[in-house]
Amino acid sequence: MVVITYRSNREAAEQTINDALSAGSPSAMYYQLDVSDLASVKAFSQALSSALPYVNVLVNNAGIIDYYTAEELTPERWDEVIKVDLSGQFYVIKHLLPLLKKAPWAAIVNVASISGETGNVVAGVAYATAKAGLIGLTKKLAIELAKYGIRVNAVAPSFVETDMTASVLSDQARRAQILSLHPLNRIARPEDVAEAIYFLANPVTAGNITGHVLNINGGRYT
Repeated sequence: MVVITYRSNREAAEQTINDALSAGSPSAMYYQLDVSDLASVKAFSQALSSALPYVNVLVNNAGIIDYYTAEELTPERWDEVIKVDLSGQFYVIKHLLPLLKKAPWAAIVNVASISGETGNVVAGVAYATAKAGLIGLTKKLAIELAKYGIRVNAVAPSFVETDMTASVLSDQARRAQILSLHPLNRIARPEDVAEAIYFLANPVTAGNITGHVLNINGGRYT
């Protein structure tokens, strides 16, 4: 079974469910979830516990971005980004851990970012801090959860063609500048990230890989 979560775009969640079913998933469902809200995460974990005996793969993909410098950033916006991009990931892992521990095999893949690896990016200080924290969380949990046979890895994309980056990439001059930063001279597609997540989640292809951060950046961070 494939389980999709969404915060506000139910239509996109329904489309994703249909895509999963068309691709061969025997069943699929979706839940509304705000990862920054602990009560929402608890309700989600309880619903999953009632519906499923265990969870094999958890992909933490929720995220928001901003481009504010430390001088520009308000404390309120700082808190919002950290809650969604870092605390929310921890909340979900913590409350789904009982279901992951029950699985015959389990893997967690966190969606980090090149912003968590280098300060030489256009993303703001809150986003970079959250993603660096997520990489640290990945590495620490890889050690802590190894005793349960749960592997924990992360992917770290550079720019990806998504709604979140559309405001930057739609500016052709800015897009050309961004492309020039990547030796492969291309911006990642969502499929590039999805394929890397699948590789890390699959016990056949990555059964002995944990605590790893897989870069998807066209050679930018080398």
